Amino acid sequence: MIIGHLDLDAFFAAVEELEDPSLKTKPLVVGGDPHGRGVVATANYVARKFGIHSAMSCAEALRRCPQTVFVQARHSLYREYSQHVWETVRGVVPTVERTGLDEGYLDIGEVADTFLEARKIGEAVQTAVRAATSLTCALGISTSKVVAKIGSDHRKPGGLTVVPGGQEASFLAPFDVRRLPGVGPKAEERLVAAGVATIGALAALGDIELRNVLPGSVGRVLHDRARGIDPRGLEGQTQRISISVENTFERDLTDRAQLHAELRRMADRLAENLRETGRTGRTVSTKLRYSDFSIRTRSTSLRVGIDEAAKIGELACALLDRALSDRPGALRLVGVGVSGLTTHQQLALV
Repeated sequence: MIIGHLDLDAFFAAVEELEDPSLKTKPLVVGGDPHGRGVVATANYVARKFGIHSAMSCAEALRRCPQTVFVQARHSLYREYSQHVWETVRGVVPTVERTGLDEGYLDIGEVADTFLEARKIGEAVQTAVRAATSLTCALGISTSKVVAKIGSDHRKPGGLTVVPGGQEASFLAPFDVRRLPGVGPKAEERLVAAGVATIGALAALGDIELRNVLPGSVGRVLHDRARGIDPRGLEGQTQRISISVENTFERDLTDRAQLHAELRRMADRLAENLRETGRTGRTVSTKLRYSDFSIRTRSTSLRVGIDEAAKIGELACALLDRALSDRPGALRLVGVGVSGLTTHQQLALV
């Protein structure tokens, strides 16, 4: 089993920086009111140099760095970017298990037989995400979820950590025990009180010592994880639930007729795919990437599925017009997607 864990770097803050590039050089916090009881959701890497981190009060963040820029979270926008990220990832590794907007597990063993190949796949995932969204991600790859997750956090931002089979325990050993997934505040307190400060020290405990410190099944699970043993597989979606086509232009386009013509060509390709595979789709989406690399998506859902190119094209063009009405500007990329896919069912004649 070869599993990857992908973690987008300072995701909320990174999206805000894409939307407003002037924020990239400033300490930035996405969160609540610094003059109230707001909490830091995400801090960019400039702010982290001042010791600002997630879950800290915004008031404390302001005290640590009075120049910090605070912005309210825009979750609908983050969901748009997240959707593009995971669509891109599935183009390289089909089976994923999303555990949040900004992180999830990848079944890399599905497309790689060795850890050398897995490294190349990991690099391809990072390159694809960066090319499609201008976002960066860290990736950990190993034989289990627990090692992959700690690996992705090991070289942030933008790093790639590969831990081949047989090296899991030695890789984990130096880390603080609180870094082990499943070790909460109470377990950490008991372990540290017993002199177990690292993952390696937890792995080295004998059965009697383990029962004294962490009795029951939880202790056994954490002991196994400390040695890199984690039998959990992915709970991923293996069936393809959407199809899409997109195109990046050689030069940014503003001409509405050209944009409409491009969307209709894409609709033809999607309709052909739907007919060949005997499927229909209930939701049509149009994706726009502006000249500043910011992304917008507009979607509409129907009561019944369709596979007609003309209808898909008509809806896609209307969605483009709606998006450009909300935010005018030159486009470097457009795309069309169809989701909510179902197979044709022949009605029985009675």
